[in-house]
Amino acid sequence: MIYLDNNATTPVAAEVMEEMQRVATFAFGNPGSRHLAGRKARQVLEESRETIAALLDAQPSEVFFTSGGTESSNLAIFGLTVGRSGSVVLPPGEHPATTEAFKRLIQRGCRKQPLKLTNVGQIEQASLDSVEWSDVVLATALVAHNETGTVLDLSSLTALCEEHRVPLHLDAVQAAGKIPVSFRDSGAATLSIGAHKFYGPRGIGALLVREGVKVFPQLVGGHQENGKRAGTEPVMLAAGMAKALSMCCADLQERTAHQAKLRDHLQRGLAESCSPVFINGDENSRLPNTLNIAFPGCDADALLVALDLSGICCSHGSACASGSAEPAPILVGMNCPPEVYQSSLRFSVGGQNSLDEIAETVQLVSGAVKRLRASQ
Repeated sequence: MIYLDNNATTPVAAEVMEEMQRVATFAFGNPGSRHLAGRKARQVLEESRETIAALLDAQPSEVFFTSGGTESSNLAIFGLTVGRSGSVVLPPGEHPATTEAFKRLIQRGCRKQPLKLTNVGQIEQASLDSVEWSDVVLATALVAHNETGTVLDLSSLTALCEEHRVPLHLDAVQAAGKIPVSFRDSGAATLSIGAHKFYGPRGIGALLVREGVKVFPQLVGGHQENGKRAGTEPVMLAAGMAKALSMCCADLQERTAHQAKLRDHLQRGLAESCSPVFINGDENSRLPNTLNIAFPGCDADALLVALDLSGICCSHGSACASGSAEPAPILVGMNCPPEVYQSSLRFSVGGQNSLDEIAETVQLVSGAVKRLRASQ
């Protein structure tokens, strides 16, 4: 098996597993308890919070643990709009954690002011200029797109939100651990991350909330996480997330170079052996590990099945949208023609992949594409 679906999830690093086992052994207490076992757990939890804050250029008091990226974005979107009416601003093709949350806001009376994208997935300046900002109660965007890998230029959106005092939520789930992320410099009111995207455990994430920003809790219960998120904190998972992010940030340049090399080898190999192909996204501004590529003349679902049978793990798009028969909203939003969005697959490499695996992938994909095109 060759695993090239690291944007869906990454394997938990061995060092992260070891850290979680260590914490589970000596800091098993409830961090809310006042006895020795509880104090040990509380110390680990707060050390993990401090580590994550430092790596993302935030204050520890701005980091709140959640169950993952979806809960973090939900908490931000709903928590920032409680008791407010108006319109919401977002680009096409956002993650389902965002789009489904916004559907609920619309059901509650909010309105949508959609932005438009260029053909490489960047936000159109003209669409930003046409927004009725006096009516906006919330804006949101991905830092890096989970399907195309495009790293968005958010400078204009951020400046406009600041000018009109509109809270901005950023989804950095695909960005954290892959590219530098600074909460301080982002200008965002809130920012979400999820550990399993950077070799940490599933079931743990965080929402960063800028000091002074009010986010109303969506879970009721105890007073954990300074009242932002009820529920006993998963100390072992928090320690695993801190360890994983530390590892990724410690050698980020080396990781970036390795993954970009693998991605570029894959892109060149497929372009040479499977022509015609089309690259989706901004090749000048994208995640180092992500290749979204179309094979006109092939059906993406059929190609995905063929590659799965050959031992290649890749995807048709977001894992959270799997099962949908609709074309990928991001590709439609980029005005891709049907022959492109119907034949597009996402390959996302990881630190565990090798050049030999990439060479084998090119061979297997090429064979599958040629068979499918010949059968048309």
